[in-house]
Amino acid sequence: MMNIFTWDVLSGVLRTMIALSTPFLFAALGETFSQLSGVVNLGVDGIMLLAGFFAFYAVFLTGNVWLGLLLAMLVGLVMGLMMSFVSVTLKAQQGISGIGLQMFGLGMSSLLFKVLVGTVTSVTGFRPVKIPLLGDIPFIGSILFNNNVLVYSAFLLVPLSWWVLEKTTLGLKIKAVGQNPAAADSVGINVNRIRYFSVCLGAVLAGVAGASLSISIANLFQDNLTSGQGFIAVALVYFGGWSPVGVLGGALLFSLANSAQLWLQVLGINVPASLAVMLPYVLTIVVLTVAVNRGKQPAALNKQFFRGEN
Repeated sequence: MMNIFTWDVLSGVLRTMIALSTPFLFAALGETFSQLSGVVNLGVDGIMLLAGFFAFYAVFLTGNVWLGLLLAMLVGLVMGLMMSFVSVTLKAQQGISGIGLQMFGLGMSSLLFKVLVGTVTSVTGFRPVKIPLLGDIPFIGSILFNNNVLVYSAFLLVPLSWWVLEKTTLGLKIKAVGQNPAAADSVGINVNRIRYFSVCLGAVLAGVAGASLSISIANLFQDNLTSGQGFIAVALVYFGGWSPVGVLGGALLFSLANSAQLWLQVLGINVPASLAVMLPYVLTIVVLTVAVNRGKQPAALNKQFFRGEN
């Protein structure tokens, strides 16, 4: 049997882990903002799929990755507005609204792919950018400092999200609306506006997550490219206790398991492929079962706000 306990294999597993954590970080951090305002968006996976397709298609036609990223963000914004209108303005049940959005994204991305592309085709996505000096550090440099701009942005988004939520007036308003919207409304905070903003921000970041899959990691698009990663991102918010730092830990843990199963197959280890693929999802269920109560859930999460009612 090949010796898997080598520095090269460990380095490869960790490099893959960092790359695979990118869509989870974007999507889960965005969903953190949404849930802290009181809205659960189960449509994250559908947003990732449709945004991922438009990002891929823009690069497929023009070769411009920045145009692809911009289109992904616009798709996320439009779908965020759809989710906000249905769940915040029309007061529809959030879970059903989110599942409807997910099904729309899944079906529309599949239809557009079959009509406009037809077959799996690769594109040239974001290229790695080596950070001077830091990228030359033995072992660590190739893992942390030789990635593309989306990977760096995803990890920089963690402290930025923490700062916004903990140190700014906007963050306090978002959390106030998620904890007690009636009290927030009584002091002049526009509850619907904050929820619109939070849901749309989360959807835009979910769009970036979709783009990170189609023009950064896989550099292609196919039916159901996400394989449910949007739902995992929603779960990571619970695992992380509605904290950006907790979300980072969950994203890395899940991505490590996913990276390990990929490398087991690459190295030809005698493990059933179906069992290896299942490993990350089983781990997620186990971790969520143990850790779901670690953080304090926003009191108004998944609850509609009717002005004038306590």
